[in-house]
Amino acid sequence: MQTEQILARLSEHFADGTFDVQGEGNHVDVQVVSEAFAGLRPVRRQQLVYAAVNDLIRDGSLHAINIKALTPAEAE
Repeated sequence: MQTEQILARLSEHFADGTFDVQGEGNHVDVQVVSEAFAGLRPVRRQQLVYAAVNDLIRDGSLHAINIKALTPAEAE
C-alpha cells in the first residue's frame, strides 16, 4: 500500500486536515487532525476516516488500519 494513495483519499475527504501515515504493506497507522471531528464521538470519527479509504479496504490494498482522529485543539 502506498502512503500517497491513502494521503490522497484523506485529503479529498478532509480538506482542512493534516495527516500522518505510517506503516508498510497493507497495515498502516493513520493520524488525521481536522475540524470535521469537532463534536463527534470517537466511533463516528473513525467511521469518517474509514469512509475515505473504504475503496482501498474493499480491493485488498489496505487490510489493517489503526486510526487516531483528532480536532486541532486535541492535537496540541
